[in-house]
Amino acid sequence: MLDLATYGGLFLTALVAATLLPAQSEAALVGLLLAGAQPPWALLLAASLGNVLGSVVNWLLGRGVERWRDRRWFPVSAKDLDRAAVWYRRWGKWSLLLSWAPIIGDPLTLVAGVLREPFPVFLLLVTVAKVGRYLVLVAATLGAA
Repeated sequence: MLDLATYGGLFLTALVAATLLPAQSEAALVGLLLAGAQPPWALLLAASLGNVLGSVVNWLLGRGVERWRDRRWFPVSAKDLDRAAVWYRRWGKWSLLLSWAPIIGDPLTLVAGVLREPFPVFLLLVTVAKVGRYLVLVAATLGAA
C-alpha cells in the first residue's frame, strides 16, 4: 500500500508541476531516489507519466483558451501567452523539446494547443523532453549517491 501511495503521490506531483500551477516534481523524485525504497525505473515511470499528462492538460486547455484568456483567474497573462506564441511560431513544434524547462515549458505546451499542433506530434516531442529530463535527473542523483 505504501508503494502505491508513493507512486501516486509522485505521479500527482509531476502532473501538477507540468500544468500552469506552481509546483515542482524534481525534489520529490530526488528524495524518493535517495531513500532507495523503490526501483528507480518505477519512479521514473510514475514521474514521467504524470508530467506528460500534465502537459496534455495544458494542450487541451490551449485548444479552448480563447474563451478564458481575459478572465482574472486565468493563470497566464495575455502578455506571457503572446510571448510564448511568438516563440512557438518562430521555432515551431521543435520548441516543445523545451517543455521540460522552468518558466517557458508549461506556456509552450499551452500555446501548442492554441496553435493547433497535431496531438501525436505534440505527445511525441513532449514525452521525449520530459522523460529525457527525468533520465538526466535520475542519472545525476544515482551517480552522486
